[in-house]
Amino acid sequence: MDFQDLHSCARLTQFPEHPQFHSTGKQLHLLFLKSGVLFSTLSIANRLLQMYARCGRVDHARRLFDEMPQRNCFTWNTLLEGYARSGHRNGLLNFFYSMPHKNEFSWNVVLSGLARGGELDTAQRLFNEMPSKNGIAWNTMIHGYARNGEPGMALVLFKDFIKSEMNESGGILRWDPFVLATVVGACTELGGVELGKQVHARMILDDVEFDLVLGSSLMNMYGKCGDLDSASRLFNVMEDPDDYTLSSLISGYANCCRMGDAGRIFRLKSNPCVVLWNSMISGYVANDDPVEALIYFVSMHKKGVLGDYSTFSSVLSACSTTGTRKNCIQLHAHAYKLGIFHDLVVASALIDAYAKCGSHIDACNLFVGLVQNGYSVEALELFCTMNKINLSMDKFSLASAISACASIPSLELGEQIFARATVIGVDFDQVIATSLIDFYCKCGFVEVGRKLFNQMMKFDEVSWNSMLMGYATNGYGIEALALFDEMRNEGVIPTEVTFTAVLSACDHCGLVEEGKNWFYLMKHDYHIDPGIEHYSCMIDLFARAGCLQEAIDLIDEMPHQADAGMWSAILRGCIEQGDKSLSTNVAKRIIELDPQNSGALVQLSGVMASSGDWKQSALVRELMRDMKIQKSPGRSWCSL
Repeated sequence: MDFQDLHSCARLTQFPEHPQFHSTGKQLHLLFLKSGVLFSTLSIANRLLQMYARCGRVDHARRLFDEMPQRNCFTWNTLLEGYARSGHRNGLLNFFYSMPHKNEFSWNVVLSGLARGGELDTAQRLFNEMPSKNGIAWNTMIHGYARNGEPGMALVLFKDFIKSEMNESGGILRWDPFVLATVVGACTELGGVELGKQVHARMILDDVEFDLVLGSSLMNMYGKCGDLDSASRLFNVMEDPDDYTLSSLISGYANCCRMGDAGRIFRLKSNPCVVLWNSMISGYVANDDPVEALIYFVSMHKKGVLGDYSTFSSVLSACSTTGTRKNCIQLHAHAYKLGIFHDLVVASALIDAYAKCGSHIDACNLFVGLVQNGYSVEALELFCTMNKINLSMDKFSLASAISACASIPSLELGEQIFARATVIGVDFDQVIATSLIDFYCKCGFVEVGRKLFNQMMKFDEVSWNSMLMGYATNGYGIEALALFDEMRNEGVIPTEVTFTAVLSACDHCGLVEEGKNWFYLMKHDYHIDPGIEHYSCMIDLFARAGCLQEAIDLIDEMPHQADAGMWSAILRGCIEQGDKSLSTNVAKRIIELDPQNSGALVQLSGVMASSGDWKQSALVRELMRDMKIQKSPGRSWCSL
């Protein structure tokens, strides 16, 4: 590799924050190593180091740093910046203290990293130790205090900054609009409008150029602090106020019950955005005029402006006041259409609106619907809201809450909800008991689930199915089949769900003959046509047992279109059997059905590699890159 090629490759690392760049950077790293040129010039190693640091791979950056025979100030600061970006507090401080030379950039990076992570005490101590403080360091600390909920300290530090600058510059201050906006925001948080006015006056005297952020911050301060005369004067001198500035002024007028003036500002815009509509709607709600709020919402809808979470929260509050169930139902449908009904703020507002309209059934149905549609976390947060407003809950709502805990799963919260069911006297209800069986089994406590099952009254197949599925999903195949025999002896007629549990039990435990037998009897003795879930269980059972041809034959015979999941089960079986040819064909079928299926391509690449065909394995990986397919990361839920 000649000098020109070497630096052409090195220049590729100049855009390290691109999502696809980390893998490309690793390939360049390997190329430099193989060519023996990685440490031929310091700039190449430094650029690779910067790539790893900015991609968040501090571990790789540190290994490269430790291998570098030469380092300069840029090298040290690059890795320091990597620690700061990744939030590695201990690594950041240890590395900072180990630096042989620290310049202004080094101090600013470590201060920024600590302030961003909320480590203000440590940041303040280092700030005090700085040999000389520049404007960036002051800005970092002031903004850090303001952003972390300490506006008072931000203002104290701002005053110290002014004194320091006055002493060093002989009375000439160099203002930073960013830090001024932060200080104005701190004044807003503290309600310190007089101090805010002083800052504003100093800006005017020093001829500070107002940008949109600074102007909006000042308007927000005057509006929230109720100084509408100053807000009006500021508005009159602003050349082209943006929507957020107008929104702050409208909200300020609304807070002072001056909705006429708020409307005057609103009408200055020929095509108001959703932020301005929200300010007017929430203003009328806050001023106890829900009818006018609803009128504005209807006008907004007619003009084709789509509402957001804030819109629906305010409008639903208006419905709570008017007590009109019809409006609540219409808004519920509209929120569903926009895809925001499951947001916690919107859902809580809907629950509150239904409750205040006297429609507790609709409120409970909304909660149950969230659980059934997979929004378990949102449903449980909503359950806490319902509990706080003392909304009476029936057995179906409590059972749904327990089911939500099962899907997470959260043992502690589920038992707390069961305690609530005990308090209101529905703990022995079949619906509650059945949900508890499912809950304990999904949390891994199958024995507890069976104990509850033995104690309950069994009126239909639902409770039997819950216990069967609990056994099946936890690998208790023999116990599941024994319970199935007991169920039939009790005269309970199996359903489609029952056979899903039975076949799943056979699948998880490798009971091929039992699975084949019950699959046959389901069709011929119980006259139940197998659904897609039954075929999936059988195909997975055959594939796990190495009966690949039987699995493929079943796919060909079934009346349903095979999905990618079924073929993925066969692919796993092919890999277990080491069948390279069949693996390739099956993987192609999966990609035809699901072009973005990363699992199939990753597994196929692994098959090629394990058989020694590294060239084909690399081609599969290259195909993934060309198709922009990324391997889906595994995720686990843990309760802290």
